[in-house]
Amino acid sequence: MTDISLEYYRVFYQAAKLGSITMAAEYLCISQPAVSQAVKQLEGALGCRLFVRTSKGVHLTQEGELLYSYVERGLNMILDGEKILRRMQDLDTGEVRIGASDMTLRFYLLSYLEKFHETYPNVKVMVSNAPTPETMKSLRDGKIDFGVVSTPALAARDVKLTPVREIRDVFVAGEKFRYLKGKSLAYESLQSLPCILLEGNTSTRAFIDACLEERGVRLAPEFELATSDMIVQFAARNMGVGCVVEDFAREKLDSGELFVLDFDSPMPCRNICVATDRGTAMSPAGRKLLEMLVKS
Repeated sequence: MTDISLEYYRVFYQAAKLGSITMAAEYLCISQPAVSQAVKQLEGALGCRLFVRTSKGVHLTQEGELLYSYVERGLNMILDGEKILRRMQDLDTGEVRIGASDMTLRFYLLSYLEKFHETYPNVKVMVSNAPTPETMKSLRDGKIDFGVVSTPALAARDVKLTPVREIRDVFVAGEKFRYLKGKSLAYESLQSLPCILLEGNTSTRAFIDACLEERGVRLAPEFELATSDMIVQFAARNMGVGCVVEDFAREKLDSGELFVLDFDSPMPCRNICVATDRGTAMSPAGRKLLEMLVKS
């Protein structure tokens, strides 16, 4: 059987539904001969009669009745698909998939997600919470629309990193180490102090280790923890000197529970970046949220 134009089925459907070639032509805004020709072409392609023509209009044959039941379902599914697609384009439905670490989610992305949800409440937002290396892998694998990561981030050639906010890593300590406050310290002094760092599978830990090694310092941490929040809690209980992004310790720094150690040279600043893959087809909702982030 040769390929049959979908338009023929659309004409057949309206003629059968309305029971009239003339009314189908008016509904479809085409000429009556065009409707008759489309029906004739469809009957010829299928090898059977679909209509019985009478003075009062047209009636379906047995074959026509069978075909109509399938065409009706098919066209309705197409129309439903068009409606859903329009709703997705209008952000009345759909979903956006994001990858983010604890830090980038809490101190950058969360406020934008709140605003996005208020504006587009019917869009489903799914956030994969994972360290930067895992987020970058999810982006390469096409599992997320985009990622919000912290540098350093190992990016493939097709991945674009757009900086959106600067962050600063600091060493913090509690009352037990108050004697260090206000002193200009050398990074070598950390080797004689109990240190608290993140586990080794994060971009933050990789950055800290690299910066210290440039200064000839290698640390054997007293504690290696999974989250920066736990580092802050351990430091507040005087269990050692913790290294965190300053935002995590802000509340306890403001209250005086913790203080920032001063070193003879500051730690380089890093960036929170939006990571996008040029080869990934992003959802309409993903594009809209990304636009909000980048414009900011």
